[in-house]
Amino acid sequence: MDRIVGSKYKLGRKIGSGSFGEIYLGAICVLCHSCGHLETVAVKIETSKTKHPQLFYEAKVYKALQGEAGLANIRWCGKNGEDNVLVLDLLGPSLEDLFVYCGRKFSLKTVLMLADQMITRIEYVHAKGFLHRDIKPDNFLMGLGRKANQVYIIDFGLSKDINKSLIGTARYASCNTHLGIEQSRRDDLESLGYVLLYFLRGSLPWQGLKAANKKQKYEKICEKKLSTPIEVLCKSHPVEFASYFHYCHSLTFDQRPDYGFLKRLFKELFIREGHEPNYVFDWTILKYNQAQKVKPQLQPRPETLLTFDG
Repeated sequence: MDRIVGSKYKLGRKIGSGSFGEIYLGAICVLCHSCGHLETVAVKIETSKTKHPQLFYEAKVYKALQGEAGLANIRWCGKNGEDNVLVLDLLGPSLEDLFVYCGRKFSLKTVLMLADQMITRIEYVHAKGFLHRDIKPDNFLMGLGRKANQVYIIDFGLSKDINKSLIGTARYASCNTHLGIEQSRRDDLESLGYVLLYFLRGSLPWQGLKAANKKQKYEKICEKKLSTPIEVLCKSHPVEFASYFHYCHSLTFDQRPDYGFLKRLFKELFIREGHEPNYVFDWTILKYNQAQKVKPQLQPRPETLLTFDG
């Protein structure tokens, strides 16, 4: 028997997991003129019996952020039996999914185009009074259709608590987070820096460390992260990436970052490298080349496969 949530959303297959809940594909029949069509949504479910329920808080954050590019719209939020449910617009693949699809390496052009949008998203979240605290490739998704070139920031399940324990994903956590120093805006940006280098390098030096338990693994990651100089981490990559980290580390706890400076840093590099801001990402070219092999006579040029809206 089909499970219905929010009176009209039919639950489909599981498509992912968030910081505090499972995510399913949902469908709703929407009347379009004289015929109906099936509209798909994302349904996030958290059992109300969970020790620290976060979903309704996350919904509150989403509501506060509504109306800006790169933020999913809330369709419905409420209780369904013993579950807390949040229904959102369905988005496209995560940057982690696309990274894997592209052979676990992004070109400098793709990284710089992503960086500009990702900094903008983080700036907006901060301007609304929130820290994300779990910046990682899985929490940035591309849009669908006309929004296929737009980067979305998702999963605000960890954005509430500011305390002195490690919050977020250890691989991309800032050094301050590892040291138990309360997080602020600078830490979200430092985490983004690790994400960008992960895309460029293919991996980070502290990946794959073995430990007996989670606590020891965090400690090992912390030790490796703190002992790796920025210049070593950014070796063989444009100096702008080292400059990005040095700027993040220069910020005081409550200092407002100059997001414009960071975006200019990467935009100037983008121009100097001779790239065109045409939103042709690595996966755009890969999909185009794969499509060419199937129907070469019918395929458009790469830049026409996806259009940017917003």
